[in-house]
Amino acid sequence: MALRQQPTARQMRLAVELRRLRDAAGLTAREAAALLGVSSAQISQIEAGLTGVSDKRLRRLASHYACADEEFIEALVGMATDRTRGWWEKYRGLLPTSFLDLSELEHHAAFLRDVAILFVPGRLQTAPYARAVFSSRLPELTDAEIEMRVLHRMTRQEHAVSYDVVIHEAALRMRVSDRATSKAQLARLLELSEADHITLRVVPFDLDSFVGASGTMTYAGGPLPKLDTVVRDAPHGSVLIDSEAQLNTYRTSFRRVEAASLDVARSRDFIRKLMEEL
Repeated sequence: MALRQQPTARQMRLAVELRRLRDAAGLTAREAAALLGVSSAQISQIEAGLTGVSDKRLRRLASHYACADEEFIEALVGMATDRTRGWWEKYRGLLPTSFLDLSELEHHAAFLRDVAILFVPGRLQTAPYARAVFSSRLPELTDAEIEMRVLHRMTRQEHAVSYDVVIHEAALRMRVSDRATSKAQLARLLELSEADHITLRVVPFDLDSFVGASGTMTYAGGPLPKLDTVVRDAPHGSVLIDSEAQLNTYRTSFRRVEAASLDVARSRDFIRKLMEEL
């Protein structure tokens, strides 16, 4: 079987979890290979996401690693045997890998949580707003590259998933384009806030002791809490965070930002007021 040239983030997450199980068992790759009856190179390839692993072989590995968490094992088996080729695959080689990884992550997420400080989250953006955001990127993108990114972003929005989002007033007031674009974006937020699967809250400037300004993030729920993922923006793409200690930190961070926000009804009133000001 040919090795993967570019494993997806989901494939890499499975690989990382298998490596963690082996490390927790105190086994080397060579020892794990001997127990499984394969070469140490095969174990290394599995743990690098370069090749897949069958459900039978994964269960044998879990047994050798003395993992008794059946729910966790079943979740890993689900990841290993999933053959989904999602809509995002048509963009492979055309958009940065981080775009595809985010789409795949959202597709499989049990729920999503967003904290946005400077920009309206991508899942809630209008096409003109998204176009203005991409047009500001450096180095500059061509018109064709911008439109491809906008189409990808709009398609992401078609996948409905339980979504809790907290948006700071700074993002609501930030004019990425003209007044009309800003007003239409606020109207879109009001419309989406009525959707059953979306809970939208606002953090106003007029709030004492708000320390969540560095808390921009996307939190994606996995089939189990230990398989959750946090997405943070970085200068050259997105960073996916999955260590248990950091996941706990971001869970706490979201709860604090959410607690500091206005409730849903007051958030809608706040957005309406901003629209009136425009």
